[in-house]
Amino acid sequence: MALSEKKSEIKKFEDRLDQLRRSLEVVRKNARLEEIQTMEAMPGFWDDNDNATKIQKEKNILQEVVGTYNGLKELYEEFGVLVEFAEDGEDEDSANEALEVFESFLNNFNKAEQKVLLSEEVDPNNAIVQINAGAGGTESCDWASMLQRMIIRWSESKGFKIQLLDEQAGDSAGIKSCTMMIEGNYAYGFLKSESGVHRLVRISPFDSGGRRHTSFSSMFVSPEVDDNIEIEILDKDLKIDVYRSGGAGGQSVNTTDSAVRITHLPSGIVVTCQNERSQLQNKQQAMKVLRSRLYDLEMEKRREKENEQEAQKKDIAWGAQIRSYVLHPYKMVKDHRTNCESSQAEKVLDGDLDSFMDAYLRWSVGEVQEGETN
Repeated sequence: MALSEKKSEIKKFEDRLDQLRRSLEVVRKNARLEEIQTMEAMPGFWDDNDNATKIQKEKNILQEVVGTYNGLKELYEEFGVLVEFAEDGEDEDSANEALEVFESFLNNFNKAEQKVLLSEEVDPNNAIVQINAGAGGTESCDWASMLQRMIIRWSESKGFKIQLLDEQAGDSAGIKSCTMMIEGNYAYGFLKSESGVHRLVRISPFDSGGRRHTSFSSMFVSPEVDDNIEIEILDKDLKIDVYRSGGAGGQSVNTTDSAVRITHLPSGIVVTCQNERSQLQNKQQAMKVLRSRLYDLEMEKRREKENEQEAQKKDIAWGAQIRSYVLHPYKMVKDHRTNCESSQAEKVLDGDLDSFMDAYLRWSVGEVQEGETN
């Protein structure tokens, strides 16, 4: 009975699969992959390292999208074959395997739909994540470090590369701020869901009286932009300061004035980088972050003008949070934009963010979300 129900249910996906193929532009992407294959075989292609690297990144993204669809189509066809085996010979093993394939198909179909939702030009790009502690001293600094760990754990689960560009330690614990580069396909597309103010409610480990505290920290996520996207930055608009990098002390401390702080005077945006030993390298990284922030600022202005969504950079305080993490007196994480929620707060803080990211992507294109508990 269970198999016949699944057989009837999967037939409903036939038209949706064809729609998905068109939405993902599988035919166009396959044609582009053939073009790239021809380019790779041309003399001198690999001599231009920058261009070859750019083309290879495009190729990886195209292969990921096409591979996702092809894998989904294979599961659909495999389910049909297994059902025939099960029905013709009353094969229980084939029936059980068909049920497993069906569940895999549903899971992969959801992932394929995400690729459609990740349609903004910069969604495939790397992400630059900046975390800032709000008011509240040690409590907020500790909360900021917890958010940093959450993003790192999610990134690690996806096989993404994490590069720490800047970090300011808290006076007693945690961090005042940090800036990280998350490198991987669609890193920005997924992580943009985390941009905003995050609220934590818990029994404070720093309060000898064991009282409940509420802390706020903000997270701003912007895409790494490449040279194809023109961002005009005039030298006269920049204030560049160099200073001695902070460190853990001992042999790891940087004793030269290599850290760089760049202030973009028209926008008031300030970026810092002290991860590299070279002042020049830190300046290059800081300029990369600045270009990313300016691009994000311009896109946010356009979104506001078109009334597509409200600006997300608000005061780090009450009423501005996008998500609440409650650890006492009960455990619950709830996104206030999508109403997606989870009672497994520890798993979320350990990087289990996929359900929240999926809900955000659907919410951002106007799909109504009901509360989801996982």
